[in-house]
Order: sequence, then structure tokens, then C-alpha cells
Amino acid sequence: MADPTDTRDIGPRVGSPLWTYLTVVTVLGIVALVAAQWWTDLDELAGLVHSPLFWTLTVLVVLGELRPVMLSSSMAVGGTYPSTMFTFAALLHYGLPVALLVQTVAILINGAVTRKARHRVLFNLAQVTLAYAAAGIVLGMFGHRPAPAWVPVGTDLLAIGLAGFAYFVARALLVSGAVALHERRSIHRVIRTTIGHQSLVYAGLLGLAPLVVVVMNHSPALVPLFVAPMAAVYFTATLSVRRDHQAMHDGLTGLPNRKLLVLRTEEALAEARAREGERVGLLLLDLDRFKEVNDTLGHPVGDRLLQMVAHRLTHSVRPGDVVARLGGDEFAVLLPSVRDAAAAREVAARLRVALTEPARLEGMTFDLDASVGIALYPDHAPDFEMLMQRSDVAMYLAKEARSGVELYLADKDRNSPERLSLLGDLRRAIDRSELRLHYQPKLDLAAGQVRGVEALLRWRHPVRGMISPGDFIPLAEQSYLMRQLTEYVIDAALEQAAHWWHTGLHEQISVNVSARDLLDSALPDRLEAGLARYRLPPKAIQLEVTERILMTDQAYTADAVRALASLGVPLALDDFGTGYSSLVRLQRLPVAEVKIDASFVRRICDSRDDERIVRSIVDLVRSLGLRSVAEGVESAEVAARLEEMGCDLGQGWWFAEAMSAVDATAWLREHRERNGQCQPRVTSAFDLRSTEILDTQTA
Repeated sequence: MADPTDTRDIGPRVGSPLWTYLTVVTVLGIVALVAAQWWTDLDELAGLVHSPLFWTLTVLVVLGELRPVMLSSSMAVGGTYPSTMFTFAALLHYGLPVALLVQTVAILINGAVTRKARHRVLFNLAQVTLAYAAAGIVLGMFGHRPAPAWVPVGTDLLAIGLAGFAYFVARALLVSGAVALHERRSIHRVIRTTIGHQSLVYAGLLGLAPLVVVVMNHSPALVPLFVAPMAAVYFTATLSVRRDHQAMHDGLTGLPNRKLLVLRTEEALAEARAREGERVGLLLLDLDRFKEVNDTLGHPVGDRLLQMVAHRLTHSVRPGDVVARLGGDEFAVLLPSVRDAAAAREVAARLRVALTEPARLEGMTFDLDASVGIALYPDHAPDFEMLMQRSDVAMYLAKEARSGVELYLADKDRNSPERLSLLGDLRRAIDRSELRLHYQPKLDLAAGQVRGVEALLRWRHPVRGMISPGDFIPLAEQSYLMRQLTEYVIDAALEQAAHWWHTGLHEQISVNVSARDLLDSALPDRLEAGLARYRLPPKAIQLEVTERILMTDQAYTADAVRALASLGVPLALDDFGTGYSSLVRLQRLPVAEVKIDASFVRRICDSRDDERIVRSIVDLVRSLGLRSVAEGVESAEVAARLEEMGCDLGQGWWFAEAMSAVDATAWLREHRERNGQCQPRVTSAFDLRSTEILDTQTA
């Protein structure tokens, strides 16, 4: 059995259960060691000093203690030291005091060479002493008295076998107890996962010890030949561990891979099922904006950054937690035992704090961040695959909300059966024209005149009733339906714009498109054909994209964006202020309008911070020669404050809610009449046809 705390050099917290356990075992072991040496015959010990056999055995014990035999890279208690064979032979040949003295020297040399912490060296010494003491007691019960001329015979096999068993059981219990407390796992689980490998190795080592004694008595010079089989065991075990490590670990970071994560999770779930109230947590972590590092500085720098991230994660989790790399910039953290969701959030928050410390590579400083999704057993999932899926859902929710950490919520799971059913209904809704556009005006805050409308998609499900866009648009974005949905919205908006423009309502319609739609090379051609079909100028329609488009350099070089600029279709940047981009980057895109996110606008009369943010955005937008639009204007006080700041346009419930095509047309005409503007009558053939279309949309 190897040291149970190989991954930590700091001692346990004073007063903790692990500290108490280590202290008790260490005290008992040291007392047993001192007691054994107290009964040592000094004359006999002086005689051993002049014995070449004794020094040969001591050297073999020291060499065997320097490096353990590892049969698996994933064992909780490490490897097995070959020194066991020679020390047990010394126990049979010289007795317990000499065996403990030789083993003590070997452990102290091992601690000095490997620079182990003092508490680890003392615990190793204590648990080995207690194990050999147990073996010595069993031998004494069978009347065994060590003597240099003693040679084991067949009748001694039972005593030797039971002594070896006592030694193995004592070490297994002592070390497994420390590992269980260190990693907050049950001792039964630790023993169950290691007892097979350990018992086979110890059976071989302890079984060879009597042969070593026989050789010591008949041909002492041949004892060093036992190094040869030990070297063969080392070589074979090393190859086995290397293959095992490659199969179970990530080649770049050395972290466990998905295969080992599955194994560890299944073990934790099995133990949790056996203990009522036990929870297992799985955290999925994805680095934010890591692709920019690879694209800008190359993959070698990105690889070194991933290695740095792996180091920070492994030193930020609790003992017993498992950090794994799943691929790319995605990591997972298994919490084999977690109290509740709040405790899992604390671990996630600690991981994010560790990652946000600036990283310096290639003379540059990187600011890292990550989004973390959390799923718990049995609260959210019954097995590994479901835990992985639902932590993945939570992680993407964290990315979308820019909250950093999110716990799985069933009602936000787009992959639930209900959501998948909704996706099928959405496809049929597009085919059956069940979707409708509603329109919300944008008003000039100073003059009070309408400066366009925003088209907002609405879906009245034949069974479920009105469905929020927040429920079905993200579904479409993750499926093949998004392009079809965008085409549907653009065609409907162009058709409505044609009706308004050819009846005297020259109102620009803004349509929301995703970043993927904006970069679609077919979009400019579709818009150009639609504008020509309805005899509309390019300014009749405007495309709104979210601020995230500024985070990808592809937007600045895409042919589709250049084609839209050449066509004359303006762009608007929606929900500005919620991302991480700089307004200076706006100069590289053909953006005509910046829409300030409603979350800031609503609070400008209550929060000085939000007021300063909105005022700063308005000033910067004006300095760039762009138009500012405040979303979420819901009171006269907010509208007045925005006008005082110099914001150009406002949009929100205070002016008008989103309306159907018929209601929006009536509202626009009424608003123009109130402002003294005359409206032409509908007399042309096109106008009559447009009126029929309008009536059909509201049917």
C-alpha cells in the first residue's frame, strides 16, 4: 500500500477527522516501533553490522522502497513497494525489531529522496510498523522464534500464510481509512476498488519471502539475484501502467479522459444509491472565447493555455473530486459526494475564481473565464449519460445568460421530450403559416415621430395557445429550422413593408437575424430579389443582430456582410451592453443603429450605475455617427431621462406594445394624423391586393 495523500504536500487541517486519524495511527505506530527496539539485543545487532548478508538485505529493502510497482494508473491507494518481500524475509529470519529497523531506514530515505511532507513520512512509518507488528504477533502465536539458522519447512506454511494475511489486512485497513477520510469516500468503496490488484501483488511478494530466507541460509551470495525478477516485474508493470494511462487519460493535460470519468462516476453513483440522501455532482466547464486564442496565436499557445487551466482546476477542487478533460476546451469535474446544490455552486465558483486569474504566455496576458453547468444525482439525473447531458444543458444556459454558473432546470431544457415535440410542431407551423409578425414602433424621443418598427415573431399554437419566442426561437437556432424560419420572417416583413410603403407609410421594418443567418451568403441575394419583387428601396428593411457578432472576426471579412453593405440594407446592433465587446469595433461593420439593452434602460431612474452606462453608450454612439435606440421604455420618467441624455429613439410599452399587422397599420395612421400628416387613400391595384393580404394575415 502506498501513501494515501500523494497529491497533496500540505498537512490536513488540525482538528479535522483526517488529522485525528493520522495522529492516532502515527502515535500508535511510533510507540510500537520504540517498544520493538527496546527489546532489541544490542549484542545481536552489533553482530549484524559485520554481516554482509544483513547489509545486502538492507540495500535491497531500501531499493525496493524507492519506487512502487504500479498495476493501474487509476488506483486510489497507489502502488505496492517490492521492499515488502525483503522486509518480510527479514522478519522471518531476524525477527520483528530488526525488520522494523531496516524498514524505518528505507522509509526515511524514501521520504528524503522524494521530498515527502513530514506528516506523510511519519504516517507511512507508523502504518508499516503496525502491519509488521500484526504479522509478528501471528508468528509468535504459532511459536515461531527467528534464528539465523532457521529454514522454513512445509509445516511452517500456515503460520507464514496467516502472518502475511495479517500484514496485508492491517495495511489495507490503515491506508484505506486515510484515503477514505482524505477523499470523503466510504472505506468500503476504497477497499472494493483496490483490493483485487493489491491482494495479487502482495500474495506474490509475501509468497517469495520464505524463498528469500531459504537462499539466505544456504547461499547468501545468491540473494541479489532476486533483483532480476523484481526488475522484470517493474518493466512489465510500467508498460501496463503506461498503456492504462494512455487509455484512461488525456494526452495533452494528463487529466482523466471521458472513459475514466465514466468509471469514476459509476462508482460514485453505486455508492450513492447504497446510502440514502447521498448526492453526486457533475460539473461541465467550457472556456469562454478560447477559440480566439487558437485563431490569433496558434494551437501550440492554446495547448499550453489548456495545460495551465488543467493545473489550476486540479488544485482548486476538493480531495477526491475528479477533474477530466473531455476534449477541446471542455472539462468536467465529478463531485463523488456533495451536500446540496449550494455546495456544488461553491465548488463551481471556486473553479471560476481560479481561472479568472490572469495567465501570461508568450509575453501576453490572457483573461480567462468559463461557463459552468451543474447537474446532480438524484435530483436531475439517474445515470452518467443523463448527468452529462443535463450538465451540458446547464452550461449552455450559463453561456447564454452570461451568468458563469447555472444549475440544471427542467423547464429550460431544450432537449426535453416536450421541447423536441415543440420542434416538430414548429416545422409544421412554418409549413402551415401559423406564425405571425407583430410590430412595435420606434419613436423619436425629441420629435415624437415614428422612425420605423421592429418585427417580432408570434406563434399561436393550435393546442398550447400563445408560445413565447424565448421557447421556440432558441430551439430553431439549434436545428435545421433556423434558416427556414429566417426566410419566412424576411418574406413576411417585405410583404408587409410593401403594403405600407405603397400606401404612404414609409416605415422601415427591423428584422432580427442570428449571426449564422447574417453570414449566410444566400441572404443578400434573397433580400435583393425580395426588394425587387415588392419594388422597395433597401432602406425599407433593417437587419438586427446581437452584440455577439462583434466577438467573431468572421463578421468583418464575410462576403455576405459586404454584399449587404453594397446593397444598402442597414444593420442594427441589438441588446448592446450585455456582452464584452468594444464600441470601437462598430466602425468595422456597416452598422447604422445601436439598441441599448432594456435591462439597463428600465433602471436608469433607480440606479446611478445603469444611468452612467446608458449615458456613456449614448455619447459613444453619437461620437461614431450612429443612431441610438433605447429598448424597454416603460414610463414617462424614463423617456424624459433618455431624451435629456440625447438618446435618439425609444421603443417600449410606454409608446406602444407589439401589435398585429392590422392594429399596427391603424396605429401608424392614427399617429400620423395626430401629427398633421395626411395619408393617401388605397386606390391602386397593388394597394387593393395588399389590403387583402393584410386581412388574410389576421384571419
